[in-house]
Amino acid sequence: PRLGLLQGVVAEPLFVNVCSWKRVPAPQGPSDPTPVSAGPLEAASGGGDRYSIIDIAYNPDVLQRGEENPEKMQHLIHLTLKFVEERCNLILSDVYTIESFKLKGSLETMQQRLKGRQMPTPHLSQNTKKELTLDELLHAMEAEDCSNAPVLLKEESATQSEVPLIEEITSTEMPEKLSTPVYEIITVKDANKNPLKIELRIELPKVSSVSECDLSISKDDIIIEVPEKYKLQLELPELVDEETTTAVFHKGKRVLFISASCQARSL
Repeated sequence: PRLGLLQGVVAEPLFVNVCSWKRVPAPQGPSDPTPVSAGPLEAASGGGDRYSIIDIAYNPDVLQRGEENPEKMQHLIHLTLKFVEERCNLILSDVYTIESFKLKGSLETMQQRLKGRQMPTPHLSQNTKKELTLDELLHAMEAEDCSNAPVLLKEESATQSEVPLIEEITSTEMPEKLSTPVYEIITVKDANKNPLKIELRIELPKVSSVSECDLSISKDDIIIEVPEKYKLQLELPELVDEETTTAVFHKGKRVLFISASCQARSL
């Protein structure tokens, strides 16, 4: 997360992890509402203290403008806290702090909250000699629970006090036509015909960089999604080890190669 943390006060501290996600659209204009997605509100404890956590995702351009303009950042913080109040039925204090650490909890846990499923952490690289971090491929995930639909944050107006702060975005307002990419999957076996690894080749002619892809791998399936372009969900023929999974994107051929070691079969 790029903003750090916002801390409000209910009956106990509330930590708001704020991060960027390319699939959250940017505002259409300077005076238009700001789209946002959010994860569930969860209770947690640590060091004998109880607190709550919620994850908020904005379009990267929104956060960039906030980082460049303190006044816009202050306004974004205000909208964020108002959104949490409205969406999760809370009453927050006007007092908050921006913490020195970037994330409350772990990145993996935040991804699980936003996605609503287990998120492995495959190693990723490109043949262009540029090593890609996990953050560049795995963006903040979809909203769940108390905010499972994208919403718009509307600026409050003294002349329009009856206008709601939050406006839902319907699916017809955010059309997403995704096609299934051409792919090939093979199981590599040893001399005794025991499975060694799964190799997957996916053709993505409309993709120029692996950072455009959302990749999710579990022990028995894989999901790859390119916003507004492709979506592929496959059940794997063998159980695999997510932690040793690798993905390489060939920019010239625009092909994504994924290799996953198979789990040893019990005797």
